[in-house]
Amino acid sequence: MTNDAKSININLIKYPIITDKSTQLLEENKYSFAVDNQANKKDIKKTIENTFNVKIKHVNTYNRYPKKKRVGKFIGYKKRYKKAIVTLENNYSIQLFPDN
Repeated sequence: MTNDAKSININLIKYPIITDKSTQLLEENKYSFAVDNQANKKDIKKTIENTFNVKIKHVNTYNRYPKKKRVGKFIGYKKRYKKAIVTLENNYSIQLFPDN
C-alpha cells in the first residue's frame, strides 16, 4: 500500500453544509463541508480531489466551538465541528444535488 492510498480517507468528509451563506459562496465556486476535527488541509484537499474528481485551488478551515442554545428553561450546547471551505479551479464544479 502506497503512502497516498493510506492518507486518503473517505470518512474524513462528513457532509456538505447547506446554509444561506454557503449557497451564496457556490457562485464563487466555493463549497463548504463539515470534516473530521483531526483533519488537516492537505488531507482534506486530497480526499475531495479524489472523491469528486476536481482540482482545488485552496482550502480554508474553521473550528466551530459549541454554542449555548436555550429552549425554554432548558440550556444545552450545539455540537462542535470543523468546517472546510474549498475553492475549486475555474473549470471544475461539484454536483451536490443530483438531477432526478
